Amino acid sequence: MHYTLCDLFSDLTQNAVEAGADHIAVALEETDRSITLTIRDNGRGMSPDQLAQATDPFWTDGIKHPGRKVGLGLPFLIQTAESTGGSWNIESKHTGTTGTTVTACFDLANIDTPPVGDVTGFFRHVLTFEGTYEMEIVFSAERGGKRWSETIRRSELLDTLGLGEAGSFTDAGSLALLGRYLESLMEEYYG
Repeated sequence: MHYTLCDLFSDLTQNAVEAGADHIAVALEETDRSITLTIRDNGRGMSPDQLAQATDPFWTDGIKHPGRKVGLGLPFLIQTAESTGGSWNIESKHTGTTGTTVTACFDLANIDTPPVGDVTGFFRHVLTFEGTYEMEIVFSAERGGKRWSETIRRSELLDTLGLGEAGSFTDAGSLALLGRYLESLMEEYYG
């Protein structure tokens, strides 16, 4: 199992990058009672047979992680959602342009739901995956009657740091600036 929901969310987002997507949309919505994650990508997608295999913890294609005998990202999502009163859905088309959409909702009041974890760290982690792709993160939250929303685009962050579209967050300076920027955004909500 993953220690936090954000650990699980990172694994699922990495799947989208590794599927060859050039656009990934991550939406995270948090309330007092629930947290919902939706990841949409335009990667190569999966056929119905591949999707059935991907939800089996004892199957892996051996390509993404050579030597690994199991694939646990989606099975952990399913197990965690189902065992905590949450829900999940996966839609995928093997067209090369439609990609995959993964949605999961977790009941934060359920005693078995893992802690949410470090949301800022989750955003920082997924924005720094290697590759040339656009990622748009929409974080919305409602707590105690207060509603808050923020949109983060990877291309805008790379441009602001002078790293260009093909750039990446590889040096310590850009990683530190990215971390401080995300922390300042999230401070408005988490205060």
